[in-house]
Amino acid sequence: MSNITMRNWVIGIAAPVLLLVAWWFLSANSTDPFFPPLETIIVRFRELWLFEHFQSDVLLSLGNLFLGFAIAAVAGIALGFATALVAPVRWMMDPLIHFLRGIPPVALVPIFISLIGFGTQMRVTSIALAALFPTMIATVDGIRSVSSDLMDVAKVYRLTRKERVLDVLLPAATPQIFSGLQVSLQVAFIVMIASEMLGSSQGIGAMTLLAQQSFMTADMWAGILLLGVIGFLVNILFSLLRRKVLSWYIGSRRLARAS
Repeated sequence: MSNITMRNWVIGIAAPVLLLVAWWFLSANSTDPFFPPLETIIVRFRELWLFEHFQSDVLLSLGNLFLGFAIAAVAGIALGFATALVAPVRWMMDPLIHFLRGIPPVALVPIFISLIGFGTQMRVTSIALAALFPTMIATVDGIRSVSSDLMDVAKVYRLTRKERVLDVLLPAATPQIFSGLQVSLQVAFIVMIASEMLGSSQGIGAMTLLAQQSFMTADMWAGILLLGVIGFLVNILFSLLRRKVLSWYIGSRRLARAS
């Protein structure tokens, strides 16, 4: 890891740490029932999310999140390739994409509650469908942006269609696909919370909403804090994965800038 990358990581971690420190001191002597001291929130955070509700709610939410995101990633990349390379599929999917991309992802949750009912299937389906389109659109754009010269070279070497897809198009489109996957992950996280708040009695979102409705303010803040921590850690893990997979691309861009 370069010095610049290390510096960026330190700055990125320092910002939330400084925010928590400021929160600690500003709320230390608070008597406002809606703004309890951070120390009280952390105590409830440990009691609720590290012990009492860890397996029944935290693991459940994370399982729904990653399962829905995985389905969206695989389906989005596959449909993206089909849309970009097969004309009939493109004619069929383009109007559907433009129609559905304008619908807020959270708005899909009540529809799936009506069609599927409450339960894990509804939550995973909502997450997967909402997170599908950013990856699919990014895949289509990535394939369409591949240089025609690169495809001409593939034809000169008489690569089969499978070889052109796997050895030429996929590597060339991968940077843009990962940008779509990152957006999909953020959408999946938002819909995970919304689906639990609207259609479940389990999960981090449901427990946080229940705490708010029951005026258990410290528990509500503990849930919000947990969601922030999970979002921050998931984003870091995805960034590390992206750097690992796209190390060749990042290195080539660094060399291009240096030359």
